[in-house]
Amino acid sequence: MVSSAHEAMHQIFREDPGLFARALPRAGIPFPEPTGIQPLDTDLTEIRPLVRRVDTLLRVDTAEDGGFLLAVEAQGKPDRDKPSSWTYYLAHLYAKYQLPPVLLVVCRDKATAAWAAEPVRVGLPGHTSIAVFPLVLGPGNVPAVTDPEEAAEDLALAVFSALAHAKDPDLPAILDALAEAVADTGGETAKRWAEFTEVGLGDTPARALWRRLMATYTPRFPGSGTIIEEAINEGLAEGRAEGRAKARAEDILRILDVRGIEISEADRDRVMCCEDLDVLGIWFDRALSVTSGEELFAEA
Repeated sequence: MVSSAHEAMHQIFREDPGLFARALPRAGIPFPEPTGIQPLDTDLTEIRPLVRRVDTLLRVDTAEDGGFLLAVEAQGKPDRDKPSSWTYYLAHLYAKYQLPPVLLVVCRDKATAAWAAEPVRVGLPGHTSIAVFPLVLGPGNVPAVTDPEEAAEDLALAVFSALAHAKDPDLPAILDALAEAVADTGGETAKRWAEFTEVGLGDTPARALWRRLMATYTPRFPGSGTIIEEAINEGLAEGRAEGRAKARAEDILRILDVRGIEISEADRDRVMCCEDLDVLGIWFDRALSVTSGEELFAEA
C-alpha cells in the first residue's frame, strides 16, 4: 500500500515543478536551467496487460539543450525489482516521446539513497547493452535547512528538506525552522505547504512534533478550518502563554524521543512543569544535540 509519505516525496515536484532545478544544484549536481516545464501522463502501460506507472513525469525545456523528460521515483527502501522497472521506464519514454529521459530517485534514508545511486547495467559481462545512471536526492546530499530566513526564501525547498531528512536526527531543527518560516510568511501558500508537510511526514512521531510546532507559532499563523488549526486551538484553550509553554515542553520531550535519548520520569515532569519560555528555549536547543538528561539541565 502506497503511504502518504511516499506520495509526498514525488508529489512535491508536481506542486512545484521547478523544485528539482533548485534542489539538484544545492546537492552538487549540475543541471541545465529550464525555460519551461510540463507535467505528463505517468501511465507507461502498453497494450499488454502489464501495468507500469512512474511516480511523477515532467517534460522540461531548456534554452541550450532542448527538451528532456524527468521521471521522478520515490523510494522508501531497496527493492531488487526496481532496477529493471527503471530500465523499462527510460527505454519506453525514449521510444514514446523521442526525448532523452532522466531518472531522479528521491529517498528518505542514506542506505536507500546509496542503493539507488548504483548504475544499472543490462547485457553480457563483457558488453553492456543498456546502462541506467539514476540521479539521487536524499539526506546525504540535500542540505538540512535549519535557518528560518533561508526556509522562508524557498518554502518548497525547505519542505523537501524536511521530507528528505525525515529519518535524520536533524529533523527537529529543520521542522522548527520551517514552522517559523511558514508562520512568518502567512497566506494561502504558506498554509498549503504547512498541510503538505503534515501529510508528507506520514503517521510518525515527526507529524506530532510538526503539529506542536505549528501550535507554538500560532499567533502568526492564520488557520482556517484546517488540520493545523485544530492543533492551534488545542494550544490556545489553556491560554496563549501557558499553551506555548506546554507546547514547547512537549516539543522538547518529542525531540528526545525521536533521537532515542532516554530521560527519567522526574526529568520529564521537570520539563512539563516549566512555564519559563526562555528556559524552555534553552532546553529545546540542547535537546537537538544532548546525549543524556544531565546534559539537558546542565548549568551554562
